[in-house]
Amino acid sequence: MPNPTPISRFLHTGMVTWLAIIAVVIALDQTSKIWALAQFAQGGRIEVTFFFDLVLAFNRGAAFSFLANHDGWQRWFFIVLAVAVSIWLLTLIWQHRRERLLPLTFSLIVGGAIGNVIDRFTHGAVVDFLSFHAGPYYWPAFNIADSSITLGVCLMIVAQFRKPQTPVPENPT
Repeated sequence: MPNPTPISRFLHTGMVTWLAIIAVVIALDQTSKIWALAQFAQGGRIEVTFFFDLVLAFNRGAAFSFLANHDGWQRWFFIVLAVAVSIWLLTLIWQHRRERLLPLTFSLIVGGAIGNVIDRFTHGAVVDFLSFHAGPYYWPAFNIADSSITLGVCLMIVAQFRKPQTPVPENPT
């Protein structure tokens, strides 16, 4: 039997699934943002339902526009922070690659973080376009990357209350 190539060894590590999830999240996020940028002028709004609008907003800060009103240093701070956290989570994906829930949570967070980093590089801010509200009370606009990060964090909390999984043994071939 010939020695497996580095690529075939990598394909059998279990990482492909998690990297594919990251890629899908990034693709969905960026595609939706390209669509929103093509449809709306900044501040534009389309009422979809009595509780949901499509808008175009640029968030120079973090969640809930935290640090948005500063001189621009926060752009680079959030880029460095997101890249550092993504690298750390990629190592955790590797360590837990044979499990199901934990690497899924990390993959959702990494995909969302990279989607927002792409925005910070290309637009200087994160593109947001989903807006929910109850009457006159609006939740801050967000995007698919933000949704992916939130879902990943919620699933991570769920994972903390579950019985630890027994990793599937690696195939020695």
